[in-house]
Amino acid sequence: MNVKVNGKPLSSTAGKQKLSIRQRRSNIEIIADMLRVGENGAGKTEIMYTANMSYHQIQKYLGYLIDQGFINRVNIDNSMVVYQVTESGFKLLKAIDTLLNMIESTHDSD
Repeated sequence: MNVKVNGKPLSSTAGKQKLSIRQRRSNIEIIADMLRVGENGAGKTEIMYTANMSYHQIQKYLGYLIDQGFINRVNIDNSMVVYQVTESGFKLLKAIDTLLNMIESTHDSD
């Protein structure tokens, strides 16, 4: 039987082969995705869809990021609100990206 993962054949020596099956995102990855979307300002719906989040998640994480000062809520006019990453948010995103890259490079060398 020929089994393929990501288009590559899976050999019977599974102990020697690494599989890169994507697991659920961590809280840190979700926050980083949200910050990336909000770099130039974005509405709640845009953040939710671009960062692939549920309504419950966007409410929870957006509230947290605003409370911590990583994102500002900006009223454009009476009917439009956008969310803009703050300077602290940019620093946090840079730190998260650095950390994730370090973890990924350590994992790749195993």
